[in-house]
Amino acid sequence: MQIRQLFDADTWTYTYLIWDEQTREAAVIDSVLEKVDRDETHIRELGLNVKYLLETHIHADHITGAGPLRKRIGGQLVVHKNSESECADILAVDGDEFFLGTQRVGVLHTPGHTNNDITYQIDGAVFTGDTLMVRDCGRTDFQLGSNEAMYHSLTEILFQLPEDTMVFPAHDYRGFTQSTIGEEKQFNQRAGNQKSYQDFSTIMDAMNLPNPKRIDIAVPGNLKCGDLDD
Repeated sequence: MQIRQLFDADTWTYTYLIWDEQTREAAVIDSVLEKVDRDETHIRELGLNVKYLLETHIHADHITGAGPLRKRIGGQLVVHKNSESECADILAVDGDEFFLGTQRVGVLHTPGHTNNDITYQIDGAVFTGDTLMVRDCGRTDFQLGSNEAMYHSLTEILFQLPEDTMVFPAHDYRGFTQSTIGEEKQFNQRAGNQKSYQDFSTIMDAMNLPNPKRIDIAVPGNLKCGDLDD
């Protein structure tokens, strides 16, 4: 499986293109509305046939470009069923599988940041959205987030994967591009080094972060799959 990482500097968001080299069947993970032109051009340059537009969750910090990309290049739009999205083509659940050629993309339900977080798993790598970031994890204080669910997703789901599994997050604010499960088990500042749930919860409750700047437009926009003119 080929992986291409793209970046939106305004929202610190990573978008990923993944594809099967033999068939050129592809998926786009976590697109950004303002980068649709860039992504469409890149996809056409690479000669890819996009089958899926995969969302890791309903974002609060940017509006997805998945809907507009679907109109331009096709593909089925996927979000978790807890989103109750009316514009998605597929409402995924834990254990679902999608295929790019013979390459499997598995769905792991990893809630905690929201109740609809998905990690997408391919051979040797996971795309963890806002659940697991490099030395970090997503906040849990809105959109039906939960310290308990996040701790379970990190320690009982993601940290149980092989330690050499590459981790590709949806965001980074300190200049990292990827990590591994083994690194995060050891060095993650919130849940690593076998932190107890009590210690994890204390850290999360003390964050006291302001709401994302775009939350008032991002969440409604993402519930429309980024199709703001519809």
